[in-house]
Amino acid sequence: MTVLLYHDVLGDSRAPQSGFGGADAEIYKLEQQTFEQHLAAIAGSAKAVFSGPPDALPTILQRPELVMLSFDDGGASAWPVTAEALERRGWRGLFFITTDRIGTPGFLGEAAIRSLVRAGHIVGSHSASHPARMAALDSAALQREWAESRRRLESIVAGPVRTASVPGGYHSAAVASAAEACGYELLFTSEPRRSPWRSGRLLLSGRYSILRNTPARTAASLGTGNVLACARQTAGWNAKKILKKVGGRAWLGFRKRYWEWKAAGRDASPRR
Repeated sequence: MTVLLYHDVLGDSRAPQSGFGGADAEIYKLEQQTFEQHLAAIAGSAKAVFSGPPDALPTILQRPELVMLSFDDGGASAWPVTAEALERRGWRGLFFITTDRIGTPGFLGEAAIRSLVRAGHIVGSHSASHPARMAALDSAALQREWAESRRRLESIVAGPVRTASVPGGYHSAAVASAAEACGYELLFTSEPRRSPWRSGRLLLSGRYSILRNTPARTAASLGTGNVLACARQTAGWNAKKILKKVGGRAWLGFRKRYWEWKAAGRDASPRR
């Protein structure tokens, strides 16, 4: 299976704000029209898109022809905007929730999370607080992030939560070990990989990230495992991984300032 990593879908009055704020978060937010173009392109190129049931996910990860759409953070547009767009095509998505943000402005409330589950989508953890550098946390903090998030979600959906995704792309062996210790069985990273792998009893899956400026044809190419499209993202990921490791916390500051500068440049551009 190829898993595409989306975040928020904007432009619907039912979710005027969605997800985290800031210029570095905005690069992951797609306008509703653009998102629909992505779905059309994926539908036209993919052999099959995940449609459930949720319990089949660990098994069907082994199917290379299948595409799945995942959505990080738990922004308010997940329900109903994003979910309805998927359901019109008979598809189901994987929604990862930052549980400390549940019910706060711009994020899903408990009723919306239950609606996602009732509609056949998969709900998983995106940690409790969405730490900026999860891989830098000590073992006790990692345990709290995963355990508290799982407890909160299970109390909402009244059922087991065994799936999670790593916030910010900061994955490590310690992050996976803590997730396994907290009872998760499937962990999604931001590493662009198609084939799942194991860390102890934990099954891990990579994902291909979709940004605001990602063309629909590129999203479709990534979904079908196009060698060139996947190789380009892998090269970019590996370069960024080195910068993260070398730069540490300073990398986050640089990244934030860079995207603020880019956003300021867009806002200053003349309108036509």
